[in-house]
Amino acid sequence: MASFSPWRQRCCCRRLNRCDLSSQAPPVLDSPARLSVLLFFCLFLLDACQRGISNPSIEFSKIPVTAVGGLDDMDTIEGRVRGVRPEQRIVLYAKSGDRWWIQPFARDPLFTKIQGDSKWKNVTHLGEEYAALLVDPSYSPPQTTQGLPATGGAVAAVVVVKGQPADPSSPPKMLHFSGYDWMVRDLLSYRGGTMSSFNPANAWTDENGALHLRVTKNQDGWGCAEVRLTRSLGYGTYLFVVRDISHLEPSAVLSLFTWDSMVGTDENRQELDIEMSRWGVPDNENAQYVVQPYYIPTNIVRFNAPAGVLTHAFRWEPGQVTFTTYAGRQITGGAHTLNRHVFTAHVPAAGGEVARMNLYVFGWGKVPLQRENEIVVEKFKYYP
Repeated sequence: MASFSPWRQRCCCRRLNRCDLSSQAPPVLDSPARLSVLLFFCLFLLDACQRGISNPSIEFSKIPVTAVGGLDDMDTIEGRVRGVRPEQRIVLYAKSGDRWWIQPFARDPLFTKIQGDSKWKNVTHLGEEYAALLVDPSYSPPQTTQGLPATGGAVAAVVVVKGQPADPSSPPKMLHFSGYDWMVRDLLSYRGGTMSSFNPANAWTDENGALHLRVTKNQDGWGCAEVRLTRSLGYGTYLFVVRDISHLEPSAVLSLFTWDSMVGTDENRQELDIEMSRWGVPDNENAQYVVQPYYIPTNIVRFNAPAGVLTHAFRWEPGQVTFTTYAGRQITGGAHTLNRHVFTAHVPAAGGEVARMNLYVFGWGKVPLQRENEIVVEKFKYYP
């Protein structure tokens, strides 16, 4: 347990009903002066007991691993408080470099609620250190800061802990697929309007070398799957051969994309997407090409992808990206083109992005996911 209390008050008792002088011989109250001394002494004991009870403290019961901060990797963080008033809340920060960043998101409510049993729990982006502040509702926390506030006023307590060291006996799961090494996600990540958990067991390769991605039921809802390349490829052609996606439920999402979690903002991650989903609406088209940010109308093209094996590709060049979907396996050429679109606006420059593939659940869908879903990616190819 890592804990901090801004004050430590020694008291002769822990509860008011133990501040009892009845076991002592009764004083002789033979003058107003003696009576005043006795009353002062009792009030002093009463105040000391009250302050001993109300002094706030914060504890961590789960601390994420230490890591260089980024926009993608997240984990749960939790603990409990003591001596808290009903209206008080927790504010969380994670430190990356020389700055503290409010958690989990600056755009969401900034307070972490304290439960009736005095426990608190939330998610946080990974960082080198983590901080929890116990604050009054009037406190307005900065979204980012180089220094945390001291206790006093609306800040009742502050605790800072270092992230847990990574366990060398439990390295990340790796897959070798289509001639490349891929890392399998095991951390939380925000996907499609909800916090998604990822189960490493939901990504594997079969005896023929095909990659399987699955969404499975777990105690918290759904466990998703994601793999990412261990190195950046930059400009070039990215090609994915995918088996039939027509069986995907409306709220399941297959994404084939590039992403650099260490740069930019939510709208700028060197991100290019091929996505297979109806986004929770059964009569929606089931596929789209996207140059982020998606909410700019000219940055997204939707279409219907038919049943059967399909090849999805994008050719990424400076200032331009061409998306194409083919019927069948487009490995050596000759497959029939089903859809194509060229984007010339908002195309990101190559940087530290890596190719990724994931299967997850869209959290805002009108039709919730009903069963487990699985997708097979037969092949990945890259051409400079």
